[in-house]
Amino acid sequence: MLDSFARFLKVLNSETEPGQISLALAFAMIAGFTPLLSLHNLLIILMVLVLRVNLSAFIVGLTVFTGLAYLLDPLFHQAGYSVLNNESLKELWTSMYNTSIWRLERFNNTIVMGSLLLSLLAFIPFVLTVNYLIVRYRTSLLRWVEKLRIVKLIKGSKFYGVYKSLSGLTGA
Repeated sequence: MLDSFARFLKVLNSETEPGQISLALAFAMIAGFTPLLSLHNLLIILMVLVLRVNLSAFIVGLTVFTGLAYLLDPLFHQAGYSVLNNESLKELWTSMYNTSIWRLERFNNTIVMGSLLLSLLAFIPFVLTVNYLIVRYRTSLLRWVEKLRIVKLIKGSKFYGVYKSLSGLTGA
């Protein structure tokens, strides 16, 4: 985990486009919030591999969002329950359930439906917000953080040694 976090910091401080990082984290949000072994997550992983997104950011984000999903399961359940019990959508859910591909997707599960719905709704605002935060971090906060005493202490630690070796700062 320390290795993954060091790689993520390397990516955050590198010349990688902020859009690649924010898109990777947004895809990780969808894959992490929803059950991992589902058809839509296969599509997400395919998109991660085809599009130019940062894999380190995706892996770290997937780990974080998978852990966060357990805390948000009651919210996902409520959202899924309200959508699945909506009278005007009952015919749609029935016809989808009677089709094999949709049955494999398990949309009749309230947590699956709620987590996918909420993560899709949050996708674009999340990408825009994370992209903005990365740009702000790189332009102003990074210089200020480097001057802090705690950062100077961290630079003398083993963690920073791992970070330096991964980022190529040692020249090796």
